[in-house]
Amino acid sequence: MRTAFSPKLLLLYLLLSISTAAYSQIKLPRLISNGMVLQRETGTRLWGWAKPGEAVRLTFKQKEYRATTGPDGKWTIQLPPQQAGGPYEMTFTASNNITLKNILFGDVWICGGQSNMELPMERVQDTYPEAIAKANYPNIRQFEIPDRYDFKQTKHDVEAGEWLPATTQNIRQFSAVAFFFAEEIHNRYNVPVGLINSALGGSPAEAWISEVALKKFPSPYRELQKFKDDALIARIEADDQKASQAWYARLNETDEGRKNNWAAADVDDSDWAQMAIPGYWADGPLGQVNGVVWFRREIDVPKSMVGKEAKLMLGRIVDADEVYLNGELVGTTSYQYPPRRYLLPANKLKEGKNTLAVRVINNAGRGGFIPDKPYDITGGEQALDLKGYWKYKLGATMEAAPGQTFIRWKPTGLYNAMIAPLTDLPIKGVLWYQGESNTRNPSEYASLMETLIADWRGQWGQGNFPFIYVQLANLNEPNKTPVESNWAALRQAQLENLALPNTGMAVAMDLGEWNDIHPLNKRDVGLRLALQARKLAYGDKAVVASGPLFESMQAQGNKLTLVFSDTGKGLVAKGNKPLSGFAIAGADGKFVWAKAEIKKNKVVVWSEAIAKPVTVRYAWADNPEGANLYNKEGLPASPFEARLDTSTSRK
Repeated sequence: MRTAFSPKLLLLYLLLSISTAAYSQIKLPRLISNGMVLQRETGTRLWGWAKPGEAVRLTFKQKEYRATTGPDGKWTIQLPPQQAGGPYEMTFTASNNITLKNILFGDVWICGGQSNMELPMERVQDTYPEAIAKANYPNIRQFEIPDRYDFKQTKHDVEAGEWLPATTQNIRQFSAVAFFFAEEIHNRYNVPVGLINSALGGSPAEAWISEVALKKFPSPYRELQKFKDDALIARIEADDQKASQAWYARLNETDEGRKNNWAAADVDDSDWAQMAIPGYWADGPLGQVNGVVWFRREIDVPKSMVGKEAKLMLGRIVDADEVYLNGELVGTTSYQYPPRRYLLPANKLKEGKNTLAVRVINNAGRGGFIPDKPYDITGGEQALDLKGYWKYKLGATMEAAPGQTFIRWKPTGLYNAMIAPLTDLPIKGVLWYQGESNTRNPSEYASLMETLIADWRGQWGQGNFPFIYVQLANLNEPNKTPVESNWAALRQAQLENLALPNTGMAVAMDLGEWNDIHPLNKRDVGLRLALQARKLAYGDKAVVASGPLFESMQAQGNKLTLVFSDTGKGLVAKGNKPLSGFAIAGADGKFVWAKAEIKKNKVVVWSEAIAKPVTVRYAWADNPEGANLYNKEGLPASPFEARLDTSTSRK
């Protein structure tokens, strides 16, 4: 007797059959994939999913390893420690077979933090053209974790990603800091290096801490509970999008330059005002105005540059820009941080008169062209300087743009989606570059990072693996008098975190740029991280990994004598200039600049204005320009604050 199925029942049967078949087959996490780097010299953990109770077999180096999935469908296989090397293959067998190829054993580093860790080699290609052109490191590989968040639960896998080697085809995607670190480690120890790039621009530390660990911080913990509401997130995102779209719609509707095509080459701009570029229009007759300002300039192009590719550099612009050459759009950037680097095809420049027009949109604050950046057109060996006077005209005046709610930065969300899926994979250690987004409340940062470090070490279950971080770089214009500084206070918190076991800090207060939160010198940052790794992770006890670190001080009359560790072959004042960057205060807490000199590998500081100094600061500013205490190995002293009634101890 034949049984008849209705179309709906037949469809349901087929769907259930497909679902069961898919669930019963082996599924590997994306980290366990072709080209992966696994941690050497430790028990290697491999995992995945299949049907509950299913037997899974791994074949590796002519040996078999077996596991059975648990009730949740997860299985784990532990390999004995392996020496550095490869490439190898692995075959996983259950109801299906999966063969992975080109596997290496080496050292795996988690690369976490915010934009200065995330910043790719593509952004620094003009600074390091040879590093990109000659990149040929098949045994340095990066896995980039997609930017995701989840406030409700920890994720078991990431949504995308693959292991890519550091070759010319891929190098532009690599974290610049992480690549220069890996290059140094690979070249020095001849070991494969795996970089797991799990960083997100603008993220505060609390976004990277698990929910359980976050409980000790009531305010961010409450905020996490609030953002478990999907409806709330949807409403905020919809409201933000609506407000932003309305602002830009009004901007475009009222922009006289857009209505009258001020981008065209033949616009009559004879009555436009002039402004020196680079610079900010708030410093001129326009004053503090938000909206659109158009800029125009004629350039004379020699015949020798015609018919060749060229590069247009417009520094950095606050906030967004559209750039037109002879009336044709040649580039646009939607926010202020990226360098304006626009490539011009060979047919764009013409001999003689060419017209550049730039539409600048300012959302809030000081709009304009950031100083001390490159402004030119280069082609071949020739360059046309674009600095100087440009014509300008106000296109539209607007209120400040509505603020946006950055949901992805909220507490724990990034940990759940971008760190939790990694914790089954054994690692060598962590590289961390973050802190800029916590400068609004530096007093809490030391505790946040102590919690984060303990949290991650607990989640990985590997004991106190090396946790190496970058101290904040210098930023903003230098001050002529001693000042309070949230950036300096956060550097102090980072210094204090060295009291935690197996931590290291790369000082970067001399590697930044006053006008850029994303300084281009990523090689020296990577090399200083590598120095710390050589000492902490690779057992090179002889290496001087740090510049001078404050240890203690004594008072004698109106002078303070400071003792430092990590002095290497001795303390020096860099540049053969008088030692500077020190300030002292008496009991009233009012700081004045102090004289300082090196005596018997210690530093003596004083000021005739302070009879009984009790507090000393060094390099205490957003941008401590001129602070020049180093060791003879060329590493800078960490900024610090210390009082006579407090003691400093590390490790």
